[in-house]
This record gives sequence, structure tokens and C-alpha cells, in this order.
Amino acid sequence: MWTDLLIKLALAGIVLFAVLNLAGIQTWLERKQSALMQDRVGANRAVFYLPWRWAAPINWVLRKLGGVGLLHALADVIKLLTKEDFIPSSGAPFLFTLAPWISVFFALVAFAAIPFGDSLQLFGRTVDLQVAHIDPALLYVLALASLGVYGVILAGMGSGTNLSALGGLRAASQMLAYEIALGVSLIGVVVWFGTLDLQELIRQQGTYLFGWIPQWGVVVQPVGCLVFMTAALAETKRVPFDLPEGEPEIIGYFVEYSGMKFGLFFLTDFVETVLVAALTTVIFFGGWQVPYLGPHGFAFPWGGAIELSRLTVVLLGVGAFTLKVSFFIWLFMAIRWTLPRFRYDQLMALGWKGLFPISLANIGLTSLLRVLVH
Repeated sequence: MWTDLLIKLALAGIVLFAVLNLAGIQTWLERKQSALMQDRVGANRAVFYLPWRWAAPINWVLRKLGGVGLLHALADVIKLLTKEDFIPSSGAPFLFTLAPWISVFFALVAFAAIPFGDSLQLFGRTVDLQVAHIDPALLYVLALASLGVYGVILAGMGSGTNLSALGGLRAASQMLAYEIALGVSLIGVVVWFGTLDLQELIRQQGTYLFGWIPQWGVVVQPVGCLVFMTAALAETKRVPFDLPEGEPEIIGYFVEYSGMKFGLFFLTDFVETVLVAALTTVIFFGGWQVPYLGPHGFAFPWGGAIELSRLTVVLLGVGAFTLKVSFFIWLFMAIRWTLPRFRYDQLMALGWKGLFPISLANIGLTSLLRVLVH
């Protein structure tokens, strides 16, 4: 029992470390990627030095890191930790303080059910590289992602100001418009693969159509993938779906927040981006699957084979999962700096009149194809 507990704690630590570091790196990536797209240099001025003479090599490294902007993330944390923690006199202090913790908590806990690698033999046990093996894991992740909006609503209402409350109401209506389309878009995947277990879903994507096309979700559900990615991007409340924040309009659920409470909302945005990228990878792009890589190595459809150890196969899967997630984080950043913000009526129309009917039609088409195939 103690060995199983230690394994789970180690897996939880690895996932938490990876997610928080990916979220932190996004602060640098967003600055540099936007600068590259806008023909600018980007952040490169946050530099500090150690005052001791023996620290010259360390100071040289710090200067190089500051020159490419990597120390700005550390500067952000120091700034947020040292700012005044302000609570509006018209607000509800308990709800105002609780809201950012609710948002970041549910975003982080959702990662418990996401597999980042195949099973591995450890201490005589078969261990899935997944913090918690939950049979209806897909429902678990969607449920926790939905609960995160309560933090946004409480932040808007608990601030006690009209502009904050309007941001919270926008978040609630946006969640209704896109959460339904997001859930319905995944029914086609469930119908096709017949499981809600994310680990089993990834393993089924390791099969091949016609003997050589990987049966990834995007191959058998291209429409569902497009609807899911659009709706999931709206769930992160980032451009072009950032109406709950609405910074140019001075409307947003966190306009009254300062210090580390604002930092938690800032962190939640990036954690949710990682979550959306991980879900897209798991459901539609094979998760940790590598084309033609099986339990014993590569087996190509034209007859060649490369034998590999089990550990090497698992590490290749973890590396493939990490690269796929990183790619989608980059893609969402590119979308964020390419498309303009929707008007509010356009946002609602896209969700209710566009994505929702398309996702319903996708269920019917998928069901028909499933019956014909079998």
C-alpha cells in the first residue's frame, strides 16, 4: 500500500511540476511570440546580478537569460508578491479571496486523469503514467473544467462593482454557449471508440485504418476536432474569446484584483491553455502514441522493424506527448495574436447557431458511419 501511495505521489509531483513550468514558460512564449509576429524584439530587460566577486560566471548566465527575456517570469512573480493586497470595501471579502483559489484548484486537479505515457513496470507493478486511473476520465475532466467558472463568477460578484459583475455574467453566458458544444463534440469520439477511459482511448488510437493510417481522433472525427478546439479555446477565455476579461472595455471579473490574487487568475489562464492542449492531444492526436511504434519497437507497414526496450518505448511516448502539447500551446498563442476579439453578439451566435448545430450533425453522421463500418 505504501509503495502504491509513493508511486501516486511521485506521479502527481511530476505532473504538477510539468504543468506549472509549462504555464510559467508561456509568459515568456507569449511575449516573444507576439514580438516575432509584430516584428519587435520583445521582453529583454529584466536582469539582476549577484553582488559577490565569485558569482561572475553566474552573472554571465543571468545576463544571457535576461537578454532573451527568460527572467521576466521571475520578475513577474516578485512584482505580484510585493504588490498591495487590496479588497474593495463594497465587496465580499471571503468570496473575493476564495474565487482565485477555486479557479486554479479545479484547473490543476483536472490533470489527474490525463495520461502522459503508456504503462511501465515499477517495483513489480504495472503503473500507468497517469495520476488517477478513472474509468469515466473524460467526464471527470469536463466536470472539473466546468466547475472552474464558479471562481470567475464569484470574482465578478464578490468584487462588489458593476464592471466586475458584468465580466462574471459574460463568463457564465459564454460557458453555457460553448461548454454544451464542447461536450456534444466529444460524443462522436465516444461513439466511435466506445470508451470514456482516456488511457484506453489512446490505446485504441494506436490501431490503423487500411493497415497504415493511424486511427487518431482527428482522422475519424475531423469535424468534432475542429468544434472541440474552437469551443475549448473559448473556455480558456483568451482572445478572440476574452469577453469576460474585456480589458480594452475596462470590463473584467478581475479588474479589482491585485497582488498574488490577480497572479492566480493569471496562472489559471495559462494552466487552462495547457489543459486544452493536453486534451486535444489525448482525444484527437493519439496522446503518447507514435505512428508505427508498438510495445516492442517500431513495426512499419512495409515490413521493416526496429526493436527497442520497453523503457525506451515509454520514454518515446512521453516525449511525443510533450511535443504535441507544446505544439498546441504554440498554436493557441498564434491564434491569440492573429485574430481580433469577437463582438458579444457574434460570440453567442457562433456558439449557439454555429458550433452547437454542427456538433449535433456530427453525432448523426458518426453514428451512421459506425453502423456501416460494423
